[in-house]
Amino acid sequence: MLNPLMLAIDLAAIVTLAAFLYRRRHRHHDMMLAFIVLNVGVLAVASILTGLSVTIGVGLGLFGVLSIIRLRSHELTHSDVAYYFAALALGLICGLNPDPVWLAPVLAALLVATIAVVDHPLLRGGNRQQVVVLDRVYPTEAATAAALADLLGARVTHLLVQQTDLVRDQMVVDVRYRLLPAAEHAATATSAPGLPLDQDTPTSAAAVVA
Repeated sequence: MLNPLMLAIDLAAIVTLAAFLYRRRHRHHDMMLAFIVLNVGVLAVASILTGLSVTIGVGLGLFGVLSIIRLRSHELTHSDVAYYFAALALGLICGLNPDPVWLAPVLAALLVATIAVVDHPLLRGGNRQQVVVLDRVYPTEAATAAALADLLGARVTHLLVQQTDLVRDQMVVDVRYRLLPAAEHAATATSAPGLPLDQDTPTSAAAVVA
């Protein structure tokens, strides 16, 4: 049976996680709704299972089924996946109503606090990652890094060329970079610190961000 105390703890935890943390930090309202609905649904199913004679295999099977659910409308980011599993874990913790009674609220608070600290903007800093489609093929990694540094106004820390199309003259690059203040953009537009550059290669490029 559903314990009213566990329900209150779960609702407080998921609202804090989805509305006050995820929504304010990632500005994605649709995912906030998905997290809350997923959490409440898992809480309800787990509460029902606690009143039935089921084996541990059924519980593990339920967790496995829920863990492979994917939203096909768009690709989930690593942050989305972290919040997704946190919402899932909160529903299971509170729905299974473990003994002693203080265990569920402590675990729920620990989970929310962990997300709050690890996903804090101060820890992320100006680090970003995205896939960029360049409208020309660059002969070297250094030249590609220079073009991306100019395009993004950032210091390229790592790049991986995913695809090179010599027919269409395009490159698909997975790039990780650190944002720079606007004042530093002009000084770094033609260089990418940390990677050797080809001085004879143009550093401007048009791109479509994927």
